Amino acid sequence: MTSDNWSSADLYERFMGRWSRILATNVISALDPPSGLRWLDVGCGTGSVSEALLERTDPDSVIAIDPSEEYASATRSRLTDSRVSVEVAGADDLPVPDSSIDRIVCGLVLNFVPDASSAVREMGRVLVPGGTATAYVWDYSHGMQMLRHFWDAATVEDPAAAELDEGRRFPLCHPDALSACFAGALHDVTVTSTEVATRFSDFEDFWEPFLGGQGPAPSYCRSLSNEARDHLSSRLRATLPTQPDGTVRLTARAWVANGTAA
Repeated sequence: MTSDNWSSADLYERFMGRWSRILATNVISALDPPSGLRWLDVGCGTGSVSEALLERTDPDSVIAIDPSEEYASATRSRLTDSRVSVEVAGADDLPVPDSSIDRIVCGLVLNFVPDASSAVREMGRVLVPGGTATAYVWDYSHGMQMLRHFWDAATVEDPAAAELDEGRRFPLCHPDALSACFAGALHDVTVTSTEVATRFSDFEDFWEPFLGGQGPAPSYCRSLSNEARDHLSSRLRATLPTQPDGTVRLTARAWVANGTAA
């Protein structure tokens, strides 16, 4: 099995960041929180959530954490607001005191945490009583269409690719599983869906980011021989729903969980 490579913030931006940035804005806007809160951005990646918090909530402070120094450094460079501090840390060992955070957002991260339940318990630990945590994940099984098309094509070309498909690997991409994970440590848990449009100017705009090696699908793509990669590209070109003007218009659904600390 290929490993999930997360080593380049720039390549991630090209592959997924352009869509996760829209998603973060949508999620934060839907929360409609008051100003002046202390926020924690768990798994900040390239800073999409922290940026949305600055733009939409007028926070007192934002602590952004990520286990990757590369990604933490990218967030540090992009967000120079003095209210933002960035640290290298994992979701299962948050570097903040008990009951010190008003709101937590964990965007597109829980699937990649070795023990998601432990991470949610950590969120409960650091939240003030009545504070809320929000986590969202792509619906890899059905609703994240760019990846669904990729893995469906990859599995036809290489049946062994099925075991790498995020829709099979990550049970938290199902709303019931995400709800159960939150309910183990938080109260008043709800799970809703949200959707963003993912429009590609042409096939190359769709395909080229898969060559960057960031995340499960691109890591798999990079592991292929040139011949196998060309076959996969040809199959995708033939099966993607392409408009007469050459654009590829897809959608990406995410599940959003909210829970409250006791």
